[in-house]
Amino acid sequence: MNSSTGTSITLACALLLAGCSSSQMTMRETAVAEDAGAYRGPVAAPAPAPPAPAIQSRAGVLAYSASQRAIMPPAPWLIVPQATDKFPDKEAGKAILVSEQPVSTFSTDVDTASYAFVRRMLSAGRVPPPAAVRVEEMVNYFPYHYAAPKSSGQPFAVSTEVMPSPWKAGNQLVHIAVRGYDIHTAERPRANVVLLVDVSGSMMPQDRLPLLKQGFHLMAEKLRDDDRIAIVTYADGTAVALEPTPGRERRKILDAIDGLRAGGGTAGGEGLQRAYALAERNFDREAVNRVMLATDGDFNVGITDPRQLERFIADKRKSGVYLSILGVGEGNLNDALMQRLAQSGNGNAAYIDTLMEANKALGEELGSTMFPIANDVKVQVEFNPDQVAAYRLIGYETRMLQRQDFKDDKVDAGDMGAGHTVTAIYEITPAAAAGTLVDPLRYGRDKAPKTSASGKNDELCLVRLRYKLPGEAASRLVEHPVRADSARTRFEAAPEDQRFAVAVAAFGQRLRGEAPLADTSYEQIAAMANAARGPDPEGYRAEFVKLVRMADALGKVAQAGQP
Repeated sequence: MNSSTGTSITLACALLLAGCSSSQMTMRETAVAEDAGAYRGPVAAPAPAPPAPAIQSRAGVLAYSASQRAIMPPAPWLIVPQATDKFPDKEAGKAILVSEQPVSTFSTDVDTASYAFVRRMLSAGRVPPPAAVRVEEMVNYFPYHYAAPKSSGQPFAVSTEVMPSPWKAGNQLVHIAVRGYDIHTAERPRANVVLLVDVSGSMMPQDRLPLLKQGFHLMAEKLRDDDRIAIVTYADGTAVALEPTPGRERRKILDAIDGLRAGGGTAGGEGLQRAYALAERNFDREAVNRVMLATDGDFNVGITDPRQLERFIADKRKSGVYLSILGVGEGNLNDALMQRLAQSGNGNAAYIDTLMEANKALGEELGSTMFPIANDVKVQVEFNPDQVAAYRLIGYETRMLQRQDFKDDKVDAGDMGAGHTVTAIYEITPAAAAGTLVDPLRYGRDKAPKTSASGKNDELCLVRLRYKLPGEAASRLVEHPVRADSARTRFEAAPEDQRFAVAVAAFGQRLRGEAPLADTSYEQIAAMANAARGPDPEGYRAEFVKLVRMADALGKVAQAGQP
């Protein structure tokens, strides 16, 4: 047996161990790799792509997408011989001594791109590169039933849970949940959208432009009659495929979507300029104005310098036009650039790997993604040195801010849409264990003066949330103290949503190879998630448990293949 055949067989076994069909692996040979996802095995000749369904109803789309969910990711025509995907490579956050830096500040993040990309790779029997795993995006992918704000007057509710760390005895986790006010369809403002669609030659495969077109069909079904949509395409040059058109003219909109064809270069920078110009020319002060960029990779014609693109997007943010980015495909995916542009443009980023994900991003969650309730949302946590010796923020490496940025309303941060939830998890070491971390100082004090005189010595920390209402320049402040006596004595006693979020955070850290999770197995993480699944009508949590088991199987295959 040659080595490539042996690899194919072991990967098929991994799929069987994870409860997946081994037939998904019979069309190609690949190698288990923990690098940038490069393919090293021969690729079978492309099989005919499945025909796109006629989208008659939402129920029909869901039925079709459910049947295709496991088929699309590993289909042979999706495989790129040499992967050149680019991801932001940030070192994982380390534990910080409260005596040296008691305040932690970061921008909120509602992006979900990382989870969908990780799912795609694991479903195809490959380990994702560590840089592709952003823990906060994996955690924030899932819907949670956190406490909701009572009115739109204060559009956020902050809630916290403190529980024992399931991977480090003696440590605790501070789970911070932020939920935005949800608006009903009848209450929402009009949508004024410009779709900016990459139709370059690399968008031909079934998992790129054809998949996006199906998603745009779903989006068109959700438009109100008074919404407006335009379509700009870019390849070697740019073109307006659809002038701003009201939602009631659905046939015209669908015909324009169906007429999109791929071929040519990638004039992405020029496309952004034209899309923003169209959005500004038709700016509606009573609507949410947004450019939605859908692409699979780099901009190699027009504005190509990343810094120049960022400056362009940041400048256009001042015009009141928001930006969303939809990534597709793999092999030349420039996730790093997409993240930077989304963060610069008061936007969000998602990754579309299946029709089911297209339905989630462009159908089910269109309201929360499309309609912002607040801009520049920042979180700051101040830890009490009398209660906490050290803390570590899990994830958010690309979203960290300076302490002074929190109060500076000129500093950009993430925006949040209607009904969005944001989760942040800190691992803390109690003050009583400070001696296990560092030796005491000879010439100074490791602890701040006691705060008992102010009556706040019983607090673990203070959570502050700062945000701007759309159209306002001055931020507003929410404060939420966390009492030490609110801590759960058992991890299992915490609510299901919070425990499931912790399980997802554990999985992300384990995939990244982070030291704190080195002794926690995938089997333990799967058990933790399975015990906290709770109501799961869409099956997202059940799918997550399967992905954890897939990662476990791939790890065992890799170990078995070592000499």
